[in-house]
Amino acid sequence: MQGGDSTFNPGASVVPSTKVELTISCRNLIDADLFSKSDPMCVMSVKQFATENWREFGRTEMMADNLNPDFVKKMEIDYYFEERQLLRFSVYDVDSNSPDLSKHDFLGTMECSLGEIVSAGRLKRALKGPKANSGSIVAVSSEELSSCKEELSLVLRGEGLDKKDFFGKSDPFLVFHKVNEDGLYTITHKTEYIKNTLKPKWKRMRIPVRVLCNGDYDRSIKVECFDWNSNGSHEIIGYFLTNLRELSAAKGKPFHLINDQKKLKKGSKYKNSGIVLLDDYQVHPVYSFVDYITGGCQLHATIAVDFTASNGDPRDPKSLHYNNQFQPNQYEMAIRSVGEIIQDYDSDKLFPALGFGARLPPDGRVSHEFFLNGDSHSPYCQGIDGVLQAYKHSLNTVQLYGPTNFAPIINHVARFAAERREGTDYFILLIITDGIITDMPQTKSAIVNAARLPMSIIIIGVGSADFKDMDILDGDDVRVSYNGITAERDIVQFVPFLEFTAKRPGDTLISTKARLAKEVLAEIPEQFTLYMKARGIKPRPPLDRTSSLASGIGQPAR
Repeated sequence: MQGGDSTFNPGASVVPSTKVELTISCRNLIDADLFSKSDPMCVMSVKQFATENWREFGRTEMMADNLNPDFVKKMEIDYYFEERQLLRFSVYDVDSNSPDLSKHDFLGTMECSLGEIVSAGRLKRALKGPKANSGSIVAVSSEELSSCKEELSLVLRGEGLDKKDFFGKSDPFLVFHKVNEDGLYTITHKTEYIKNTLKPKWKRMRIPVRVLCNGDYDRSIKVECFDWNSNGSHEIIGYFLTNLRELSAAKGKPFHLINDQKKLKKGSKYKNSGIVLLDDYQVHPVYSFVDYITGGCQLHATIAVDFTASNGDPRDPKSLHYNNQFQPNQYEMAIRSVGEIIQDYDSDKLFPALGFGARLPPDGRVSHEFFLNGDSHSPYCQGIDGVLQAYKHSLNTVQLYGPTNFAPIINHVARFAAERREGTDYFILLIITDGIITDMPQTKSAIVNAARLPMSIIIIGVGSADFKDMDILDGDDVRVSYNGITAERDIVQFVPFLEFTAKRPGDTLISTKARLAKEVLAEIPEQFTLYMKARGIKPRPPLDRTSSLASGIGQPAR
């Protein structure tokens, strides 16, 4: 095969990222020049993952004599939902051609997360500088960069294929290649093989147009048909060349499979080695997690904490709930690690915080759905610090008991998600637990029902218990089912806390938190987009921020 890519692995997956474009403007900067206005330049730095170190990412151009610059140069950066990507914008008055920033006058700095920018669309923050009022970063807008956001859906079948197997027919499959700028072909997609047939019909294929031809509908695509062999020595049946523009008008038209060696051998008598027919061709827009977030979709996180007695007496230093003023316990670390990322996507920063498996005052009744803040009417806490404060409040007011039931908490969040199915809201339930589930059938039923809703469930297992049953709920390999009904989506991610926070050389509390958050949140964007796609929900268009960038005028309300 010409131009094959040895890294291509059908049936596997790679971690995707979204590239976003940041546009920077400043307002009311300090006038640092004696006889003219400042000549500002903005430097963007990125905090390196799991460290305290900052790395310079890029610099804008210098804007001469301008205290309200709208920088033309954009910052293009890969965006990962599962990481809290911290950015620092530092503004300098350029005094020379030196790249050394110490040679220029410092005007001010601002820090934020990339998630805040993506969520807000337009972010205004004051600059911290040498004066009390050092101006502001007026607008940092994000726009997802993609040459093409379409998905090709097609159904192909073959007829009259050459017989390749001695004792049977052929086991045909198709391989798609795109042509590169150097003229060589690179593999982009492979179908399943179909056993013992000369007239196969392959399953519907869904391929991103960007992957197939980089969005160029006239770019050559090579389609090869092979006879599958178990030893990997697949035999070529034939190939044809086409492009998306031709495919779009090719329904019913035969594509002749050509085998060059056979053609050379038979000469003018050779017609083809079979034909491939197009039964269906469709192109659909593909929407990303960023499209929905910039369109105003809100994430709502509920945090649920296990207060069963198996955690140990909170007064005992061996307890998983032990309150150590010098070192956060595993529950506190999990809450802060995940919550600090989620809070960037929640406009009101109010988080429901619930507990389960405890006896409550004043009568000692057992509850699997109580509010950590002690309020009988509202579970909401202000920010992650508020959640941690409520958690500590509960440790002093409830009695750890049992058993470990998940279904009430899952159903609690599902009731809210069921009321907001139209794509404006998405719910994340974070359950932190130390033990084995005691209501597994009810929990499976609750997950199957929740999989139909705009909802994901994250389970963090703390302590050293046996968490084998949790893998049943994490549907990476086999989706959860109950009474013969299988969950329509995988919505559960289970992470054993100790496995992902084990000390490594050079580890700090910050690096441990970052590694945990990355693992815990990695599946959320895909679960989110799968729900929207299955329901045919399109993102709302982002606001037009072009005029507000120049003027500094705030966004209109949605």
